Amino acid sequence: MQICGFPKKKKKPNTLKSIIKVFNDMKVRKSSTQEEIKKRKKAVLFCLSDDKRQIIVEEAKQILVGDIGDTVEDPYTSFVKLLPLNDCRYALYDATYETKESKKEDLVFIFWAPESAPLKSKMIYASSKDAIKKKFTGIKHEWQVNGLDDIKDRSTLGEKLGGNVVVSLEGKPL
Repeated sequence: MQICGFPKKKKKPNTLKSIIKVFNDMKVRKSSTQEEIKKRKKAVLFCLSDDKRQIIVEEAKQILVGDIGDTVEDPYTSFVKLLPLNDCRYALYDATYETKESKKEDLVFIFWAPESAPLKSKMIYASSKDAIKKKFTGIKHEWQVNGLDDIKDRSTLGEKLGGNVVVSLEGKPL
């Protein structure tokens, strides 16, 4: 029986918390067991919910550290293949690279907005970008990509990470 005639509100999944959790799990590198390391995300895509009102984790579009060497030979190439050709996405990519001095790992925030995406989608994603980026505190690298030609060559990401001092990305020379 309803009192006052107000329908009960359905609870929405707390998408903001899940996005922040994914980010924090990728960012934090405390000593972990081998099992925990395998479950860490190497790359993850975020999309808009069906009603275009929330940013959500796209569960099927991710690469786990444990997949590398098993179902994923080259994490960078596999990541590029996850990107939809005709729609926008946000992504976090945990780049492993070498400079002339040392090995490094950095999270890269990527705004994927291909030319072939619908104008409305590009506008919604562009206007939502700052909201998601603010939740990702400490991101050193941001990259807006407008097509496969901009992202398919790993040396482009190498330039974003450190200019001409980056000598390899994901174990592959640049």
